[in-house]
Amino acid sequence: MKVFVDKVPILNATVSPFVCTNPATGTGTVDLTSFNAQFVNNPGNYLFTYYVLGSSTPITNPTSFPYSGNTTIKVVIKDPSSTLCDNGDGVIQLNPTPFAATDATLTACNNNNAGTATFDLTTAALTTVPGCTMQFYNTMYDLNAGINQIPNPTAYASGAAVIFAKVTTPQGCVSTAKVTLNLNPVVVVTDASLRTCFLETNPSLGTFNLSNATVTTVTGATKKYYPSLADAVNGTNEILNFLTYTAPSGVIYIKVFNAQGCYTIAKVTLTVLAPVLSSVLKDKIICIEDKTTLDAGPGFTSYLWSTGATTQTISNVGVETYWVKLKTGDCTALQTVKVYASEQPVVTTIDISANTVTVFANGGTPPYQYSMDNINWQDSNVFNNVARGETKIFVKDSYDCEPIEINITVPNLINVITPNGDGVNDAIDYSALSNKKNLQIGIFDRYGYKLFQADKSNRYTWDGTTNGSKKVPTGNYWYSITWNENNSKNTPIKFSGWIMVKNRE
Repeated sequence: MKVFVDKVPILNATVSPFVCTNPATGTGTVDLTSFNAQFVNNPGNYLFTYYVLGSSTPITNPTSFPYSGNTTIKVVIKDPSSTLCDNGDGVIQLNPTPFAATDATLTACNNNNAGTATFDLTTAALTTVPGCTMQFYNTMYDLNAGINQIPNPTAYASGAAVIFAKVTTPQGCVSTAKVTLNLNPVVVVTDASLRTCFLETNPSLGTFNLSNATVTTVTGATKKYYPSLADAVNGTNEILNFLTYTAPSGVIYIKVFNAQGCYTIAKVTLTVLAPVLSSVLKDKIICIEDKTTLDAGPGFTSYLWSTGATTQTISNVGVETYWVKLKTGDCTALQTVKVYASEQPVVTTIDISANTVTVFANGGTPPYQYSMDNINWQDSNVFNNVARGETKIFVKDSYDCEPIEINITVPNLINVITPNGDGVNDAIDYSALSNKKNLQIGIFDRYGYKLFQADKSNRYTWDGTTNGSKKVPTGNYWYSITWNENNSKNTPIKFSGWIMVKNRE
């Protein structure tokens, strides 16, 4: 007959678990059944018997086996569902070691010199025994009393301090240790300022290279840039175009990190340099035929005029618009200046009464001066004893430019007519003015009643009658003659005076 030998499939023939001892006595207890799973899969399907090596008597209390010093335990494993010709054997090698947690130190960032840091206490290297649980307390008294346990050990906010840890192994060994909390050195920064020239397209803006702001001397520091302090703290809205950052005058913030990832925030004041313009360069008014000099004033690094000149002043310039680029430091401002032609005065009307001519002017820049020969000038607008016929009037304003010139006609003055048919002084005849524009001749009595209108139909003559044929009484009458001179301004002329009519009754 054949004998079949079944063997229990042992995973590990020998296990050497960590077991702790009482540091004072060097003794302790261990649950031998807690190692069953290291020998077989599904340990509930097997029977385990434990012996102290060299003893044939089974251990009666394997769940609380007392030990002292190194001890070897033989484990006999049987499968109750089969007849075993050979047992499966394992060994538990107990090497009791006193358990003691070790003190540890954690160092974290004192960001932005806040005076506190956030610590993950669970990362403290208190033991190398796997599977330990750790509890943290602010004082040893709290630890011993089991009160006021720190509830958030993975995100514990604190300054430099010492806290206490209770460390428990899976076997129930307990030890205490100190955890020293240190703060990394503050990242030293200083606030800074940057200045830049204005943009020609928008003088309120400038383009800044934010990396030029000297905010730290920390070796290997990295920087990030933000538009506000809140953004810098939260890491939001980072300025990515920090080499060409366009902004008005204001502030931005730089978050400076050291090699440990700690940071401090520095403020940078941004200043857009406003255009520096000349205070002496002003628009000018000159006579259109004149030339002038433009002076940008001293104090600029360089000058460049629209004429190509690079001097402080340019001369012999006429009516036109000019510009000059004025450099101050590294900035250049463009300033425009205009040279205007002065406004010429205008003769609005001329009154002629007998041999007196009165000129009325407007526009330009008073006071005016008047002349009839463009040589002799007077302040008065009245000329006396003016000869009859064609003459000229000249007017200029305070700019003393080329005067305006008006041609006028001073009609012959007839003071008396005797309409008696003898061919001598029978009528007033102003047909010589018929070539004037808008010529009107009116005869009025002393009450202002219009007796006669001379026009083209009667050849601009009056023979002392009214209503076609009725002779007016002998007496004095007003006449008023108006017209517009044949010039570009159509200067209005008014000629008036008295005339005596002697009619035979």
